[in-house]
Amino acid sequence: MKIYHNKLQQTLSQGFKPVWLVFGDEPWQKNDSLAQIKNHAQQHGFSEIIRFSSDNKFDWQQLMDEYQSMSLFASQRIIEVEFTTIKIGDSGNKALLALSEVIEKNATLQDVIFIFHGPKLDGPSANRKWFKTLTQLGCYVPIYDIDIQALPRWLQSQARYFNVNLAPELSLLLIELFEGNLPALAQELQKLSLLFPQNQLISLQAAEQLVIKQAKFNPFQIIDALLMGNCKKCIAMLDQIQQEGIAPGQAIWIFHKEINQLYAMLDKITQGKTLNDIYKEYRIWDKRKPLYQHALTHISLNNVKRAMSRLADIDLLSKTNSEFNAYILLADLCVTLYHGETMQHFSLNYEYS
Repeated sequence: MKIYHNKLQQTLSQGFKPVWLVFGDEPWQKNDSLAQIKNHAQQHGFSEIIRFSSDNKFDWQQLMDEYQSMSLFASQRIIEVEFTTIKIGDSGNKALLALSEVIEKNATLQDVIFIFHGPKLDGPSANRKWFKTLTQLGCYVPIYDIDIQALPRWLQSQARYFNVNLAPELSLLLIELFEGNLPALAQELQKLSLLFPQNQLISLQAAEQLVIKQAKFNPFQIIDALLMGNCKKCIAMLDQIQQEGIAPGQAIWIFHKEINQLYAMLDKITQGKTLNDIYKEYRIWDKRKPLYQHALTHISLNNVKRAMSRLADIDLLSKTNSEFNAYILLADLCVTLYHGETMQHFSLNYEYS
């Protein structure tokens, strides 16, 4: 059978399954799935874990030998197999098919659980006979990335799990800060569950400073100043994070995301859309509307285009030429957004300008 991560606990409670397959690349869901399966098994007496890691030279017969051997330590065992590659060849395919036959014959014993896990499966691998056979014997949990549309549902689900009651604006802040980093977001929820009483509504004001203080790198520290046109403050912050050793690529990514959004918003204004329509489309919460109102009324579409072009050049220079300080170039970018007509006459190649 095939299920998704959010149905795993329910499926575990429905009874013994000799085989679990967890494949995908998103780390938090993958680690959480493996932990849930192992914890559930250990609660039911599977106290010994034997681990294998397969590569191109792996001897697949080891799995059959281990399965058929008698354990010296426990009557119930978990055999965990990590696939470092999903290309297991004909020998792996034959060995796993043979193992499947033996598992099916001994299904009533319920003394061994296999956990197979690895990277995302491609189409041909998912259609291999070994995989289909093992899936029929047990349960396959595919792990997919959680995109921005699904992230609010995931956040609320995890908040309920930790008995954390998030105010809507706090949820938006967490999504902005930790999008693309589920492990860090889950850790933040755990921290909030320890610091606030169960089910107490946690407001943005109550948690904002705590969250921002603990975040390794907070985009609002620079983006808010940028949206308000405070270029001097932006430059000071860029200098600060450079001193803290933050990789330029992180800052470039944040600027890229924000400037592209500003371009899209300004383009919609030229098409006749109102600010309220734009705020709704881009999910701009009330507290941040004044920031965007300032930016959208003080930044021209032409200057955003100039900034996008210069940002592409900055990204290239930062990756190909160690002679340039990417933070100086990003300071130029901040000024370009508001004074692009002047900055376009200055070259980013400051060594020769």
